[in-house]
Amino acid sequence: MDLEETCIESKSVYQGGFLHVHCDSVLLPDGQSAVREYITHPGAVAVLALLDNGNLIMERQFRYPPQCEFIEIPAGKIDLNEEVLATGQRELLEETGYVASEWIYLTTSWACIGYSDERIYYFLARGLTLQKQALDNGEFLEVFELPLAEAIEMIHRGKINDSKSIVGLFWLEKYLRDWKV
Repeated sequence: MDLEETCIESKSVYQGGFLHVHCDSVLLPDGQSAVREYITHPGAVAVLALLDNGNLIMERQFRYPPQCEFIEIPAGKIDLNEEVLATGQRELLEETGYVASEWIYLTTSWACIGYSDERIYYFLARGLTLQKQALDNGEFLEVFELPLAEAIEMIHRGKINDSKSIVGLFWLEKYLRDWKV
């Protein structure tokens, strides 16, 4: 069965600093037409920064759209023409002040497939060395250490509840348990 939808016409509804909103007319597999509204996003990289003592580097920050604070893994958007790994390295240093000597790709997830093409690439970073944090203008966050088991428990209790961090922490737990690295 062919499930592909074909674009008939695409309209740009809004172009922001890095988000682009589209409204497309599409041809459905049954020959009917429909409207698809979606956001294009440059993608992001999330980092599971694991210290030698077994703790993770985590962040607490206020997120404006939901109007509350979140506990998260370090992450950030991919800049134009930037390699995925370079994004992770840059974001880890900017947000936490750490650099890593070892980077292991874990997985890629699609954040919100119903209305966005955003992909999040996940890396495990080890061999961490603290240097100097360099937050972007207007960026405010608290950096702290957290054992993985406690982070997983915080997911179960609803204290860690953003999807990027949940996906990353569960992947890391499985990676460390099943591949014994």
